[in-house]
Amino acid sequence: MADSKKTLTSAEIAEAALTDWRQDGETLTARFATGDFATGLDLVGRIGASAEEANHHPDLTLTYPEVTVTLSSHDVGGITSRDLALARRISEHAAALDIAATSA
Repeated sequence: MADSKKTLTSAEIAEAALTDWRQDGETLTARFATGDFATGLDLVGRIGASAEEANHHPDLTLTYPEVTVTLSSHDVGGITSRDLALARRISEHAAALDIAATSA
């Protein structure tokens, strides 16, 4: 198992092939085109449940008609395996709701 407190290099992050996500300095960001507020709220609820389960909490912005998610491990000042795992889970939630990621 990867050290969950080790910050990852840009190459390690790229290897994760998180197609919905882009690296922006020390964060990962994704925007999901929800189409309406209720669907966005559903996605945010699912993200919240997964974040609580993982004890790792993203920054979320819910607007009409999208949800923006930013991940970073604040305790180590960068992106870790915790962020990659939660990013994958968030993308799974979006796919289950038939929500596409948009370019940021």
